[in-house]
Amino acid sequence: MSSPSPFTDRTLVVSGGSRGIGLAIALGAAKLGANCVLLAKTSEPHPRLPGTVHTAVADVEAAGGKGIAVVGDVRKEEDVQRAVEAAVEHFGGVDIVINNASAIATEPTEDLAAKKFDLMMDINVRGTFLLTKAALPHLRKSPNAHVITLAPPLNMNPHWLGAHPSYTLSKYGMTLLSLGWATEYAAAGIGFSCLWPETYIATAAVANSPGFQEMLARSRDPRIMADAAVAILSRPAADVNGQCFIDVDALASAGVTDLSSYGGGDDPILDIFVDKS
Repeated sequence: MSSPSPFTDRTLVVSGGSRGIGLAIALGAAKLGANCVLLAKTSEPHPRLPGTVHTAVADVEAAGGKGIAVVGDVRKEEDVQRAVEAAVEHFGGVDIVINNASAIATEPTEDLAAKKFDLMMDINVRGTFLLTKAALPHLRKSPNAHVITLAPPLNMNPHWLGAHPSYTLSKYGMTLLSLGWATEYAAAGIGFSCLWPETYIATAAVANSPGFQEMLARSRDPRIMADAAVAILSRPAADVNGQCFIDVDALASAGVTDLSSYGGGDDPILDIFVDKS
């Protein structure tokens, strides 16, 4: 008799879960029997973006998991609370939080609108704070609670500090929250970690960029982030607490070194905040 999956009856709450990396992580866990609560704003089809939070839940259920769609904005405390309450009401608790929702604007400082600056801080930093805070009372009750934040290791290379300071501030703010919580809640047995891709990932953001065809050809499939997340979430919380993972390193720790199935070709584009080796 095969042993049960470590994801059976575990419940994830994923922000920005209607598409891209957030949905890929939900699907990766759903295939192993997890419950997924997806929080996203997209309730109706968008002309340039695939899927909605409702089609994402259908995908989760087709993959073998159970799903709940919560239409809401991660910037709004009441919407975040509804997502957590939905997880508790339908599935009995929260075991995993995936802080995936994020906004990006890389214009030079003098060209960056204050509205875009505020949006990045509100979604990236405030949203990560709100969702994690709302879930903490329930994470405390989980036997192997995890919070994965989609944020990079703190790379202080002047190139990245100067390339887009405002975006860097927002993403490093997410990382610092995770590292801070790792210490603040170490005794609670919750594993706080960050996950970041080594290369561009073939998401809608890349597909809608100038020169997208070459970029897509040199981008890896979102499945690589899903498989890396599953590898992290399969480990005891204490083993990963306070760590910042690059996807390929998380996979290597799980014994996966052949990355050919994820695409990207022989010369994939390195992602922001990742230095050439």
